[in-house]
Amino acid sequence: MSEEINESGEGVEKVEDGARHAMKMAKKKVAREKIMATKTDEKGLIIVHTGKGKGKSTAGFGMIFRHIAHGKPSAVVQFIKGAWQTGERDLIEAHFSDLCQFYTLGEGFTWETQDRARDVAMAEKAWEKAKELIRDERNSMVLLDEINIALRYDYITVAEVVRFLAEEKPPMTHVVLTGRNAKEELIEIADLVTEMELVKHPFRSGIKAQIGVEY
Repeated sequence: MSEEINESGEGVEKVEDGARHAMKMAKKKVAREKIMATKTDEKGLIIVHTGKGKGKSTAGFGMIFRHIAHGKPSAVVQFIKGAWQTGERDLIEAHFSDLCQFYTLGEGFTWETQDRARDVAMAEKAWEKAKELIRDERNSMVLLDEINIALRYDYITVAEVVRFLAEEKPPMTHVVLTGRNAKEELIEIADLVTEMELVKHPFRSGIKAQIGVEY
């Protein structure tokens, strides 16, 4: 025993605490391994990132970059943020265009365009491209960035999106859908749903969107 034991027995207590912790972790490891042994299936997931908190698109792009790192082909369709020159788009187009197709088919938020017919036309065009990319089984993952906004304003119908994902998505293709206010019908068919909760946001303190944080 490397630790010297004082009169209060402090060293003994630390050794006992360490032994109890080791036993507890060993039991947890055995239980965890039993659970993991039952998880043998693989499938293409429908993944939804929604909620009022920041980070929905960021999480989606994190998955895209993970695919790129593994050399797996993927694709991105941006439904709303077309007016923004984002770091993710710049990086992918400059260095990873061979692994990730990138389509920006939105023209900004609806209060900026102020033209519903044009917004609907652009959203429908983005959805047609999304379906094309999803049908292509070479793409392991397709990110539909801010599609939930287009669904919220009924630029495209949630019934059509749900039907397509349920009936035409290839079995091993992952589809990630981002944006706040995800429709219940979409949440119902999703395999993984994460809701970002807003606790604090710098915008409320008068701080504007910044390079490297928001875009």
